[in-house]
Amino acid sequence: MNETKTIFSESQINVNLSTTTEFSMFRAPVLRTAEACFKALGPLAHMTDGSYCRGVWDTVMCWPAAKAGSVIRLPCPPLPGLIKENKAYKICGPSGLWETREKGVFTNDIGYTHYTECYSKEALETYMKYLGNKTLAEKEFIKDIITTSRTLEIVGLCISLITTIISLFIFWYFSTLKCHRTRIHKNLFVAMIVQISMRIILYVDQLVARETGGKIAGAASGDSNTIYDTPIFCEILYSLLEYTKTVKFMWMFVEGIYLHNMIAVSVFSGKPNYVIFYTIGWGFPVLLTVAWVIPMARINTIRCWFGYYMNPLIWIIEGPRAAVMAVNLFFLLNIIRVLVMKLRESETNEADKLRKAVKAAIVLLPLLGLTNFVIMLEPDGHDWVKFSVYSFSTSFLNASEGFFISLLYCFLNGEVQNALRRLVIRHTAYYATDISAAAWRVNTTKKSNQTVNGEPSESEVPHSRFSVIFKARHSRRQSSRDLGSVLGPRSMSDVPDLPDIVTCRTDLMCEEKV
Repeated sequence: MNETKTIFSESQINVNLSTTTEFSMFRAPVLRTAEACFKALGPLAHMTDGSYCRGVWDTVMCWPAAKAGSVIRLPCPPLPGLIKENKAYKICGPSGLWETREKGVFTNDIGYTHYTECYSKEALETYMKYLGNKTLAEKEFIKDIITTSRTLEIVGLCISLITTIISLFIFWYFSTLKCHRTRIHKNLFVAMIVQISMRIILYVDQLVARETGGKIAGAASGDSNTIYDTPIFCEILYSLLEYTKTVKFMWMFVEGIYLHNMIAVSVFSGKPNYVIFYTIGWGFPVLLTVAWVIPMARINTIRCWFGYYMNPLIWIIEGPRAAVMAVNLFFLLNIIRVLVMKLRESETNEADKLRKAVKAAIVLLPLLGLTNFVIMLEPDGHDWVKFSVYSFSTSFLNASEGFFISLLYCFLNGEVQNALRRLVIRHTAYYATDISAAAWRVNTTKKSNQTVNGEPSESEVPHSRFSVIFKARHSRRQSSRDLGSVLGPRSMSDVPDLPDIVTCRTDLMCEEKV
């Protein structure tokens, strides 16, 4: 077969290209409709000089007519995961028909376009793993799973964002909750808020890019003015996303260090060194991110670093995260060991001991980031059932992490509930006092209007003022007594009967105030 390796900006393809319009058109061969394609091709769509394969639109690129027995090549389209400097090609058979996907079989239809050489290494690996050797129906099914799981993930991320913001505000607002533990919590919540916000922005931006710029083969065409289609800025945003993700893991590591020292290693139970904590939580991720970005920027020319998670360089930042989870797992096991030892010394029965140990382990799992072990697993790309389970479960865990941490360590915490209850009762008491004072004034005014000749007596006016003040003070005192009776003394009956090493609730909020 006579192969004609040609790009349409060159002059040799056995067809006559003589105008600059045709040259410029083929420098950007991505057209969205067959009508636009044939209009752009003009006379090149059908050649009469000899045997030719007719010009076609393969739903991605526009291909002119090609001489029988030749191979025609065009620059790859500028789509995500494709290297636009490489070449895609089609094979025109000896009888003037395009070759199909099956070698040696030709058709009068559009034939098969070989885009394999266009894919980057990461994109090709992803494609072959999840979409390679699958029927069109199977590919559409997998795409529907990915779309649905992404939608659910965005909804879950929005819920997590709201709950973490509320939790951060609660820890900041109530002075009674300010302690070493909540100070670490607040840093973790800030990291999660920034990371979740950036993830939502990028996901929504991708959706807008597809809707406004149009889709080609299901991917954004690159014609929108969104972040996804803006060079450099998109890569910067993904770098910041990975930085904040590493920050989240490092503050989970700090949570594990502090919790482990408070429960299992009493020698370190003093005031924590926040210089070290801030260096680990905010400084160390900067070094990791820079060490990852520099080689990525040098070797990866794909738009928005498409498929960068398939690149081995990801382990520059993913390795330390996995190490953090491994160390936190050790902390968890050691904490459970200490709890079990202390429970054995108590008078509780074996069932209660087991229940409390399991409860402590479950509560600590999200805080220490151990649920991310599931996300790091590789899904099975050949079994669509396993892929569906993996896709939905990882989307759920990834999206709900902030929600569960806020729920367990803020909304369900006894100290937080007491603080909120005091605030509600205090405001209720003040409102009740204002209503009582207003009613007393109205009642006093009515009585004074009933005096002789319509003039109030001199003794009633001061009497009414002092009565209002007295009733207001009496109401506040009564509200305080009611508050004490509602909250009761600080009982730790809902906590395992452990020695002084653990004398507060699960998240240790009753330690030294800062």
